[in-house]
Amino acid sequence: MSILVTGGAGYIGGHIVRELTRAGADAAVVDDLSHGRAARVEGTPLLRLDLADGAGVDALARFMAERGVTAVVHMSALKRADESTVQPARYYQQNVGQLATVLLAMEQAGVHELVFSSSAAVYGQTGAEPVPETHPTEPINPYGATKLAGEDLVRWAARAGQVRAVALRYFNVAGTAAPELADVETVNLVSILVDRVGRGLRPVVLGDEHPTPDGTCVRDYVHVADLARAHVRALALLGEPGGPDEGFEALNVGTGTGTSVLEMVRALGAVLGRELPYEVAPPRPGDPASVVASVDRIAERAGWRAELTVEDMLRSVAEGVA
Repeated sequence: MSILVTGGAGYIGGHIVRELTRAGADAAVVDDLSHGRAARVEGTPLLRLDLADGAGVDALARFMAERGVTAVVHMSALKRADESTVQPARYYQQNVGQLATVLLAMEQAGVHELVFSSSAAVYGQTGAEPVPETHPTEPINPYGATKLAGEDLVRWAARAGQVRAVALRYFNVAGTAAPELADVETVNLVSILVDRVGRGLRPVVLGDEHPTPDGTCVRDYVHVADLARAHVRALALLGEPGGPDEGFEALNVGTGTGTSVLEMVRALGAVLGRELPYEVAPPRPGDPASVVASVDRIAERAGWRAELTVEDMLRSVAEGVA
């Protein structure tokens, strides 16, 4: 089996390529390297291409044919919710436009299996209970809206008989499986905490009066190595007789357990062997108090559950922090 990973030189993409290779698949990568690093996928065939440019359809289809691609994992996208609120058109151009290019190239190359990188951001505001895939999808930022639009596009392609697809709705991804694959951007809580502590600064907690047990936001943090395994399982599901319902299925990828910001600060302190003093700042407007995945469906349908803990996640990225 030969799998094409778009955005495969990125943080998550690099882990997926590594896991696919470990599972015995031949992997190939398409990435424009605007955020990705070629060193993450050294030795893997790499096509440098801007997927948001519709003129790239033919080049991508040729690459698929040359590599004998049988399935695609579509990762390539912009992913900063805060940035999307001030650059909405750019996010639609990139996130929906790139997906359209991939689907057109798949049709041209005769490739029919797709795993689409989606996000828990499609849900918007949620309550304290774990969120099932049947929860209403009401995004509160353009990033989440583009992911939902992507799911809709893939669903229509499935109804047209062009693809069989699984959309994986990621919750909060962090950690690393190897230093060379680490996330070099400080945009998620774990990387921000480690960066600040490493620079001798106090962690900042955004709000401590949320309706949660300790007053700080609760999120479902999934280790990137577990997330990579979920993609391998999703690809296997596509090839099974009882595959996606009506050719398309959306599955949550999380642990089913919430961790508050304050719990994360304390867990990092435990990993480092010392107590970490922290500062409290005003909360971000519109930040949901709690977002935790219901993971029963992915366990039932794909046979996947997270295996690594928050402590594993923190240990993997805290090396070298004083």
